[in-house]
Parts: sequence; structure tokens; C-alpha cells
Amino acid sequence: MAVQKKPAGKSPVKIIPAKKIPAKKALAKTTALKTTGKKAVNKIASKTSAKAKETPQPARKKTSRGPVPLSPHLKTIELKGKTIYLLGTAHVSRASEEEVSRVIAALKPDGVAVELCASRHESLTNPDKWRQTDLFQVVRRGQAGLLLAHLVLSAFQRRLGEQLHIRPGAEMIRAMEEAKKHKAHLELADRDVQITLRRTWRALGWRDKWRLTLELVSSLVGTPQLSAEEVEAMKGADLLSQVMEEFAAHFPAAKRTLIDERDAYLAHKIAHTPGRRVVGVVGAGHMAGILPRLHHPASAEEMAELEKNPPPSHWGKLFTWGLPAMVLGMIAYGFLGIRPEAGWEMVKTWVLVTGTLGALGAAAALAHPLTIVSAFLAAPITTLHPLLAAGWVAGLVEALVHKPRVADFETLPTDVTTFRGFWRNGIVRVLLVVTLTNIGASLGTFLGIPLLGKIIG
Repeated sequence: MAVQKKPAGKSPVKIIPAKKIPAKKALAKTTALKTTGKKAVNKIASKTSAKAKETPQPARKKTSRGPVPLSPHLKTIELKGKTIYLLGTAHVSRASEEEVSRVIAALKPDGVAVELCASRHESLTNPDKWRQTDLFQVVRRGQAGLLLAHLVLSAFQRRLGEQLHIRPGAEMIRAMEEAKKHKAHLELADRDVQITLRRTWRALGWRDKWRLTLELVSSLVGTPQLSAEEVEAMKGADLLSQVMEEFAAHFPAAKRTLIDERDAYLAHKIAHTPGRRVVGVVGAGHMAGILPRLHHPASAEEMAELEKNPPPSHWGKLFTWGLPAMVLGMIAYGFLGIRPEAGWEMVKTWVLVTGTLGALGAAAALAHPLTIVSAFLAAPITTLHPLLAAGWVAGLVEALVHKPRVADFETLPTDVTTFRGFWRNGIVRVLLVVTLTNIGASLGTFLGIPLLGKIIG
């Protein structure tokens, strides 16, 4: 059949039966059309070829060990006696994993620096390390909140990785494997995650702490569904800059400790990685912050400061010790300045408010009944002592009456990826008991003080 071309803006294509066109004539038209189309293609190809010959082509950069693979995520920095190749990756991207292999295999560097600290390196290379976790020590040292926050962040990244069928941090594992394969020095270039979390939490104000806590909890409920293309788009500098700027606008103090300080730390470690040719593998979001700092890395004194656990602020110390002193003073005034009945009424109010809210926090974590009772009894006392916390008492009781099983350690990496799993896993439940009991007792403190004032007034 012969087909008539559709004029622009007119009726649909009209099909004319072939029998109305003589066979010879139809064949001639078809041959002419093919010939014309072929000539047009040849003409365009000739023009393109001629233009290519006229345009000078840039010389391809080569090294003594082969050509450097072209990549939009690879930056080359020349320092004194050293060449650094900085590769930006997405932490849940299969393409990034493959790109790491290509770059290291082509460059054969003397050193490979990865965005990992010692503890994160161990968690990637030794997934069973959770079995060695001493929950009693975690609770006694007051590290339950930090460990819980780390689990929440890991769970969010793990869920993204499950969508793309890739293990989070796979590109870092690949970088370590390639470094070993090519006998390159491996540099763990990131700051310890516990120090980063402590500095971040200490830098936040009370309002930001509550907001960030809510953000972390909400991340347990759902994870955005991202395609592989969308994850790869996250590696673009413009998009990541927008995300960083938005994060900085909401949590400027957290942005400083989570991003800016780590950029300076990573740049120093990468710049001082042994070898004349070094490949640095970092998240794409750190590229913009690391690149300018490579030419002026942090000094030894600045690095020592970045590795410190920040001491409490003067206002924090005043608040920590001043608040219990104020409550005790109000109760003492009730006994001595008003009448004993008023003092006992204040004691009863304090016990009921702080104890009830502390117990509700433990109950929200689905704690054992004995744990809930211990939270109720501990909260009125620990809220008046700056060095104690109701959550520590409740957490230790929960760990004793509901001892975590071996299965809890084995299923921990997968349980933390679901809202239900967080409350079902015995290990995470202990951490939740500590955290939620402390939150409840703190709320009781802020609600109890105005009630004591009403009794006095």
C-alpha cells in the first residue's frame, strides 16, 4: 500500500489502496524515495565529517600507566609531589560501584582513601559484630541514644539500597577490594561516627533536637520510592547543593558538624594519604567542600580539635545543675515557708507527673511491666540528679527481664528497616526504652515545675 503524508494540522493519514496505483509506478516511486533518503543521509554525514576535520580535537590526557577514564564525577587535583583523583559516588548506586572499579583499575594508584571510619569499616567487613555488643555498657555510658540514631540512619540507607537491589556502602567495599587487589595503601579517611553524632547533638539547641528527633522517627515510617535514575541524579552537584542548602537552612549547626567539619577532616586525610597517586572515594555531596580544602588542608591542631568530644556549654551546665536545684528549693520552701501540707502536696505532684510520663515512655517502647514500674519509680529521683537518668535504670531492667536473644543480633540489620521490627527486636527495644523513658521524664520536669509554682502561689 502507498501511504499519503499527513499535512500539518489536518485530518488523519489517509490510506490509498495499492490497486489504484500501477505496480511499476509504485515500484519506481519507492526506489526514488529510497535513493533520495540515502543521498540525504550521505550528505549530512559528509558535512558532519568535514566539520569534525575542521574542528581541532583536544588531546586525550594520558598517564604513564594508561588513559584516565573519562567520568563526570572524577576530579583531578595536582599537589606538590602528588596527584589526587577525587571520585564522587552515590552510596546506594550500582553504577558508582562499577565506576570505582574502572577508575582504580585504570589509574593503579599508590593509595586509596575511602569515606569510612574504623567503626563503619568494621560494620561493613564484619556484619556479625553486633553479636559482640555489650548492651549494659552501652546503657551505662549513656550511648543508647547515639546508637539508636545510628541505627535509624543506617536503616534509611538500607531501605534505599533494597529498592535498588544493592548493599549500602557497596562502592566503599569495592574500593577496599580494588585497593587490596592492586596492593595500594588503604586510608580510612572519615571521622569516627560516634564523635560526629556527639558533636552534632551537642551543637543543636533544644528546639532543633526535638525537630531532628521527629525527623528521625518519621524516617522509620516510610522511605521515598526512588528509581535508579533518580539516585544517579543525586550525584549531580547542583541537586546535592540544593539539598545541602535546604538542610543547612533547617539545621545550620548540624550541617556544620555533619558536613563542613567532615569535609575538612576528609580533605586532610586524603591529602596526607601515602603515595604519589591517590584515589579518594567519597559521597558526591562532599565533593564541593573537599576540593578547595585539598590545597589548604587542616593543620594538626585543627584536626585534634575536630576529633574532640565537645564539653557541655556553660549554659548547659547551668541548666543541668540549676534546674534540679530550683525544684528542690521550691519543695523546701513549701515545707518551711508555707506549711508541711504544701510541701507534701508538691512532692506528690512531682512524683506523679515525672513518674507517669517516664512510665508512659517505657510503655511506648513496649517494655516489660517491671520495666514500666521501674521507670515510674526512678523518674522522680533521677530528674533531680544531673548525673542520673531514668532511662538508664529502665533500660538495665529491660535488659535483665527481656534478655536479647541470639536471633535479635542476627536479625538486627533487617529489623531496623521496618517500623514494626524496631519494636520487635530485643536489642532495639532496650535502646528505645532508654530513649523514650528519658524523653518522658524530661517532659515531666517541664510540666511539673509550673504545677509546683501554682501550689506555692
